[in-house]
Amino acid sequence: MILTSDVHFGDNLLQGWTGEEYSMLTHEKDFPTETTQVAIIGAGPIGLELAASLKRAGVDYLHFDARQIGYTISWWPRNTSFFSTSERLEIAGIPIQNSHQQRVTGEEYLAYLRAVVEQLDLQVNTYEPVVHIERLQDGFELRTQPLQGEQCYRCQQVVIATGDMAAPNYLGIPGEDLPHVSHYFTDPHYYFRKRVLVVGGKNSAVEAALRCWRSGSQVAISYRRADFDEKSVKNSILPDVKTQIRSGNIQFYPQSLPIEITPPHVVLAPTNDENRVEGESIIHQTDFVLICTGFRADLRLFEIAGVRLDGPERIPDYDPDTMKTNVPGLYVAGTAAGGDQNRYRLFIENCHEHVGKIVAAITGQWPEKLGSIPARQYSVPLTYFQAN
Repeated sequence: MILTSDVHFGDNLLQGWTGEEYSMLTHEKDFPTETTQVAIIGAGPIGLELAASLKRAGVDYLHFDARQIGYTISWWPRNTSFFSTSERLEIAGIPIQNSHQQRVTGEEYLAYLRAVVEQLDLQVNTYEPVVHIERLQDGFELRTQPLQGEQCYRCQQVVIATGDMAAPNYLGIPGEDLPHVSHYFTDPHYYFRKRVLVVGGKNSAVEAALRCWRSGSQVAISYRRADFDEKSVKNSILPDVKTQIRSGNIQFYPQSLPIEITPPHVVLAPTNDENRVEGESIIHQTDFVLICTGFRADLRLFEIAGVRLDGPERIPDYDPDTMKTNVPGLYVAGTAAGGDQNRYRLFIENCHEHVGKIVAAITGQWPEKLGSIPARQYSVPLTYFQAN
């Protein structure tokens, strides 16, 4: 098995190495070893909530992240609000308070996570990617690669909470790597008074198209289906994009799929909603291409550790009552438990219980504080999440 990495995240530490080659290389060196009971990998909201719960329970742990806490949220488009209301995003029983009592933006949520870390004094080894996990008779050995050089740790249990947005879903077409093509929408200002083709028809693509158009861009959308799915686009923006298309403000290419990108244009082939079909291609002139086709999880650590990945979405094999994987002592938490979610089932707001199950499995006690404060906790059906 060849391990690969995504250039956007600057983590090419494993590229081109097999797990066996890596193990042989590292065991030739003599590393000082630090020990702990639990190692948490991933410092997103659920990883941080787990750290808070273990600390409150008096469990010795170490916490690692390849980047900064909440990293994937940091490259969201500016001023993008969560669909989830603030009480559903709260962790460890610490409320989110703001002046507007509305949904928080990515920037506001990152500030909240920083406040949680400082309030509870959670120690996180940021910028220290875990590159290898080895199962031992009495626990695990972890190898990390911080800037100062490789480190070694031993622990009894490991929790992988690395999320499900490690890298884009690439189209795999010629020209996708050209400098005017991006899979990350960060700011509509970049496209001011320029032509931009947005590829995709779900929520992120529609929101990007509307924001770019309102910022002064000439916008077109290419989508493989005949129309937008109301289950995949927020009900707050679906009527808006349809109005702009009907009014001619946004050009729409339904049942189309990019097959080649060049500096001056994109070649669009016809589809039957799912697959390319025979027919005349469209040459669309554009200055920029914004590909909003979703993201995938990085499941390499699961593979290295020996966790089975099931089905086309490569879902880690775990016990839903405890979050234990098929590897004894190794747990999964958060959206990483969904593998490569083609249709999202796991979100921050319905993963708080993962923390409770793991803490209960390790300590025998359910944590006292999960999610929001008791006065603002309530259940929401999964269909409500999936519709938005």
